[in-house]
Amino acid sequence: MSKKLVIVGGGAGGPSAAAKAKRLDAELQVTMLEAGEHVSFSA
Repeated sequence: MSKKLVIVGGGAGGPSAAAKAKRLDAELQVTMLEAGEHVSFSA
């Protein structure tokens, strides 16, 4: 069974957390939820 991570929020912290999590575990399934129209990326 693969691990899954859900990140709520697409501000600067959300994508940074997703990138860090994927660097630590490349097989991790990451889903990011954002209510707004745009997602920031600043990892």
